[in-house]
Amino acid sequence: MKIAFLTPEFPHPKTGHAGGIGTSILSLANALTHLGHNISILVYGQDTDEYFIEDNIHFYKIKNIKVKGLSLILTQKKVERLINFLYKTGKIEIIETVDWTGFTAFIKPKCPMVIREHGSDTYFCYLDNRRVKHKNKFLEKRAIKKGDGIISVSKFTGNLTNKLFGLNRDFTVIPNSIDTSLFEPKQRTNEKLNILYFGTLIRKKGLLELPEIFNIVHKTNNQVELILVGKDSGDIKTSSTSTWQLMQPMFSKSAIKKVTYLGVVAYSKIQDLIKDAVVCVFPSFAEAFPVSWLEAMAMEKAIVASNIGWATEMIKDAKEGFLVHPTHHKQYAARIIELLDDPNKQKKFGVAARKKVIEQFSHDLVAKRSIEFYKTLLKS
Repeated sequence: MKIAFLTPEFPHPKTGHAGGIGTSILSLANALTHLGHNISILVYGQDTDEYFIEDNIHFYKIKNIKVKGLSLILTQKKVERLINFLYKTGKIEIIETVDWTGFTAFIKPKCPMVIREHGSDTYFCYLDNRRVKHKNKFLEKRAIKKGDGIISVSKFTGNLTNKLFGLNRDFTVIPNSIDTSLFEPKQRTNEKLNILYFGTLIRKKGLLELPEIFNIVHKTNNQVELILVGKDSGDIKTSSTSTWQLMQPMFSKSAIKKVTYLGVVAYSKIQDLIKDAVVCVFPSFAEAFPVSWLEAMAMEKAIVASNIGWATEMIKDAKEGFLVHPTHHKQYAARIIELLDDPNKQKKFGVAARKKVIEQFSHDLVAKRSIEFYKTLLKS
């Protein structure tokens, strides 16, 4: 099958850094390629137009057209022409894209188009208790209505998306996935008691709750260190340009000395950081089906994560990790301390977590389920 993915991000040196959407597409694309399918990646918002092939995947970098007041529609039509050219020339049969900001609202592909719901701006604004832009909500709703088929990465995301847009669209749940052969458990190479957070530093991921949580942990054990990894982000509510700057004064004077912020690191280095962590923490308010959690689970790490919505579809509390609401600082800290003090529980949770990823969230399994879904659209 010839499958294209249209995306605003993809983790490649030529296309820039990417978050969870790009990482999930990378995993799925690699799995589909290994299964013998022909994959094309179309990345818009790029610095130039370029085509190249790498690891049997076809890449199309697309530069946005910039004309005041017309940039979006002109870029959409540019992408539409490329999609229809690739379809007409037999290079693709079906295209999948994401719900974020509804980029495909006015794109009319001649091939079937799948919308995979990773979480729209409307979805994340709702979970983060922020007002969504009317333009984004309009475009996202239109894009979802126009999709020939809908995949949601979690049941929670699919149901909430329908509710927020007043839709009743059928959707198939196919979760995000990872290559478990790339994320394997490894022996720690240091004896430090490291707590690791990796992901964007942003309010919606609970980063403004983490200082108070760590302060409590630090009072109990002042040898524990907190490692933060990921892109710093501005904060809409305070108009601050840096979440990290907002976080720093929230740590106690003693605790801040045990905090290290590494910023953005290469994707290939994430595994080393996960390997040396004792506990991984994800106190998020807004996710769909986070790849970062899967990576930590696959490497048999003890996890303390949020207990909101999607989380229970990934982790069973007290079996594959602990789930606690991010605002329950004392309870969250207590769960971290419990794991730091109990190597047997660390191992037990970690083994159970990796087993779940292999059995339910392996990229080969998810790729096969995706192919079956695509086939139903092509047949119809």
